[in-house]
Amino acid sequence: EGLALNNGATFSAAIAALAVWEAEYLIEVAEIAAALSMEALCARSIAFDDRIHQARNQPGQITTAEKIRDLVKGSTFLDSLAQVQDAYSIRCFPQIAGAVRDTLIFVKVVIEREINAATDNPLVFEPDEAISGGNFHGEPVGLVCDYLSIALSELGAVSERRTYRLTDEKTNNGLPPMLVDNPQAAGINSGLMMPQYTAASLVLENQTLATPDSIRSLPTSAGQEDHNANAMTAARHTYEIIENLRQILSIEIYTAIRAIELRNRISEGKLGEGTKAVYEKIRKVVTYKESDTLWGQEILKINEMIKDQSL
Repeated sequence: EGLALNNGATFSAAIAALAVWEAEYLIEVAEIAAALSMEALCARSIAFDDRIHQARNQPGQITTAEKIRDLVKGSTFLDSLAQVQDAYSIRCFPQIAGAVRDTLIFVKVVIEREINAATDNPLVFEPDEAISGGNFHGEPVGLVCDYLSIALSELGAVSERRTYRLTDEKTNNGLPPMLVDNPQAAGINSGLMMPQYTAASLVLENQTLATPDSIRSLPTSAGQEDHNANAMTAARHTYEIIENLRQILSIEIYTAIRAIELRNRISEGKLGEGTKAVYEKIRKVVTYKESDTLWGQEILKINEMIKDQSL
């Protein structure tokens, strides 16, 4: 049994299975984060019209657009400003997150097969025949971990772009710079500048971690093992990306919640049914801070809500 555990793709498959389980939830959280940012920015709803997404017929895209519509249903913030269309990070979110959804479905199928497979070598078949083969090779796991890493890296990248838009007075549709409590505090307080820095740093780290590991190989065992999958490294990198993505989404959610508070001062509005429920749940844990504070402590509370899947 010890050899079977070490000699197959068992550990990389286990990490990949955990990654799939967490990624499924993080996609849902990313959709919540995007919807909250849309509320804060008074985004246009037309880009989420089902007819647009049916015309492309990509299943994940259709699903994400539907989930966003459900989250913002009843909102009076949306469509309340005069912009014709929004930036890609909002307008194209179903196309981006939908592609991540479709990638995850494929990855999940491969990993489900893998954790129910025999990957030891040799394999013993009835009545007593031992056959030497290559089921231990981690290529299926390594490749799909790389796919998932790339997809989740993109989910974090588009989240950070919305955080950036919320903090930049040139792109946040009338909110204070860096979301300081009031415009007169700009330059005295730095607002959410540092959390946005953090999100950008994590996105850059994810882009490095998402560089494919399965394309790298060095021969071992005197050349007998002349092509290796590097699956364990790929799986570990995927899980690191998940940890970073959780923090990136926590930062966007925290930023969007604060931006909604400030938006309400400009023009009091009504949140959508889903976004209101999330807003109220977070406000029970994280309160509004007028002046600069240790934002990280507040953001960590949201991170913990995501981590224990209570959001």
